[in-house]
Order: sequence, then C-alpha cells, then structure tokens
Amino acid sequence: MINIPKGTKDVLPNQSYKWQYIEETAREVARAFNFKEVRTPVFEHTELFQRGVGETTDVVNKEMYTFEDKGGRSITLKPEGTAGVVRLFLENGLASSPLPVKAYYITPAFRYERPQAGRLREFHQFGLEVFGSASPETDAEVILAAFSFLNKLGLKGVKLQLNSIGCPICRNQYNTALKNYFRPHLDEMCPTCRSRFDKNPLRILDCKEEGCKKYTSGAPEILDYLCDDCKNHFEKVKSLLDSAGVEYTVNSRIVRGLDYYTKTVFEFVSTEIGAQGTVCGGGRYDGLIGQLGGNPLPAIGFAAGIERILLLMENTSAGFPEEQKPLIYIAGMDETSRNLAFKTALELRGKGVCAEVDHMGRSVKAQFKYADKISAKFVAVIGENEVKTKTVNLKKMSDGTSKEVKIEDLSKYLLQEEN
Repeated sequence: MINIPKGTKDVLPNQSYKWQYIEETAREVARAFNFKEVRTPVFEHTELFQRGVGETTDVVNKEMYTFEDKGGRSITLKPEGTAGVVRLFLENGLASSPLPVKAYYITPAFRYERPQAGRLREFHQFGLEVFGSASPETDAEVILAAFSFLNKLGLKGVKLQLNSIGCPICRNQYNTALKNYFRPHLDEMCPTCRSRFDKNPLRILDCKEEGCKKYTSGAPEILDYLCDDCKNHFEKVKSLLDSAGVEYTVNSRIVRGLDYYTKTVFEFVSTEIGAQGTVCGGGRYDGLIGQLGGNPLPAIGFAAGIERILLLMENTSAGFPEEQKPLIYIAGMDETSRNLAFKTALELRGKGVCAEVDHMGRSVKAQFKYADKISAKFVAVIGENEVKTKTVNLKKMSDGTSKEVKIEDLSKYLLQEEN
C-alpha cells in the first residue's frame, strides 16, 4: 500500500464538514468587509518568492518546495499566499482599478519543515489583502476582519499582539543599533544569525535557537526607533482598535517571518495548541509591490492557518454545527418500488432535500438499520401498496411516530419539519 507523504493529512468524510464551516465563515466575513475572491496557481516562478518573501527568511532558505520543470524553469510550490496575489494584482492591471482593491483567498501552501501539531508540509490559509491605501484605518479594518473571523468561529482565549517595525527610514537606524548590539556576540550565535547580520539584522530577532534567544531577548526595541510618521501611524491604529473595543498587547518582538513587512504587524495567538500558537498573522507591506516591479503602492493583509484554527476549535469549547445528515431515507421492497424510491429521491434532491436510497441490495430490515446508522431523520418504505396509492408511511426515527404523506407533498412536508 502507498502511504500518504509525511507532513500531509487526509480530510475524511466525517471531518470535511468542519473544514466547510471554517471556509464558509471566512467567506461570510470577507463578503461583510467587501473583499472579492482571487485564486492563484499552486506553483509560481521561484523568483517571485525569492524577491517577494525575502532571501534571508527561513521560508526561502530552508522550506520551499522548488524543482525544475521540463522546460528548465525553476518552479516553487507557493509557501504563502501574499506574493502570488501581488503578482496577480500587477500582471492583470488591477492597479488601474478604483482603489483600494480588496481581495481574499483560501489556498493550500507548502513548506518543507518538521511536522508537528498545527504545522504541516501542506497546509491551508484564509487570507485578506488590501492594495492602495496607506491609512491606519485600513490597518484597523484588516485586524478587525481577522478578529471578526475568529470571533464568529467562537474561539476564546485568542490574544491579539501588535507591533510596528517601521519604514525604511527608521528601519536603517534600528538596523544600525541591532548590529552594534549583536556584533560582540556573533561568534556565539548560530550560522544563520551570522549570515543575517549584514543582510538583514532584523531577521535575527526571529531566530528560534536557544543559544541565540539569550541575546535576542536583550536587543534594542524597534518602538524606540520609530520616526514620527510611523509612530503617529501606530498610535492611530491603536486608537481605532481601542474605539472598537478590541483588546491587544503591544509586543515589540513581533517581526513576522517574512521580509516584506513594514509598519504595523500583528498576530492572534493561543496557548491551546502547543508551540505553534499563532493562528493568524499579518501586517503592512508597503514596499512589496514596487519590489516586484510595479509602481510603489501601499498594501496590507493577513493569513490565518485553517489547520491551526481547526485544532484550536477541537481543543477548546468552540463548537461546530452538526454534520449534515439525510433528512429522509427511502426504502424499496422490490424492483418496482426501488425504482420509485430512486425517482422520488431524485425529485426531493432537486427541491433541496437531502435524500438517500439503497445502493447495496439490502433487505428492508437492513435498510432500516443502515438509515439509523447514517442518522436519517425520517424513513419512508415503498412497497406494492405505496406504488399504487402514491403515498408513503413516513416514520420519524427519533420517536417512532408515523404519518401517511402523499409522495407529491413529501418535499413540502419534509422542509417544514426541517425548519
């Protein structure tokens, strides 16, 4: 038998309704905030992620699934959603559309890393992106959309953490301060941090090595180096969240794992799913569009990990709606009645009723047992008399009560009972 690849996961029939609920909630929130769906390819040219995500990130350096196609082109399975959406935005001329352009996506993504709870090599993200607005109101709206999504799912104990990592002007001053701080300790830090020292010292703060953490914990804080524009922007974002009644903590160590972020960055974090506590994160990336060849344009977005949200919902009191079950199972006794059962089920489905019939040649008794196993709410048995009278004896499985109903009235009766 061929087994599933490491770091991937099957979604079974008795689990898929949970995924559908999360995805439908995501679409509902996106519609409420006037975001339109976009879909990008599962793979892109490798250069898109090298230039967009950043060559000093773990994602590009260690985690991308990159291969050469038959034409000799370097292709990468997308490790995140934003870069592909920016490429879509530029390639399809959406910059000439009325701004801001507000897009959302639900997509698989791929990273080669050690699988653990809440972290897989194939995973799925729900994300929002806004192109064209530099206002702090847009930052607040994106954060509030994420908050609304998590709130609608009934997630409790998820905390918002907020930071600003400044613009290129104040970032240069901060990078100088970081270099001055880390330089005496470089020989004791990991090779990755040493390679980042000259290219992008901000990335050192994202190091997970225990030997480096003792130095990163005492590093200068970016909030002390913000220019007046970045400082005012961040204060306005906080003020808007305050007025919306959303609680948050300012965490100056949030830098996010991708190079394109500027100014506002944020994470929604839970302690209920182990080390991988971030269920949603994002921020502003005002330089990325220019970096990928377009005219400079501000942008902001977030991505939420669907697997992590699913894990969190299962580990807490957040509930799922009931799995869809057949409203009616129609049992046939012989070939003629089975044909009528099949036809009746087809007509009911066309009117929005979830109906099931026998496909295994079971006896009537066995059909009743099967109907009970699949939790059908009603069972109707069609025999010789029912074929003649075009009526069925409808049995309610929860209490055993029965009612004679004309087949032509069956859909109306069942839909009334369902509601």
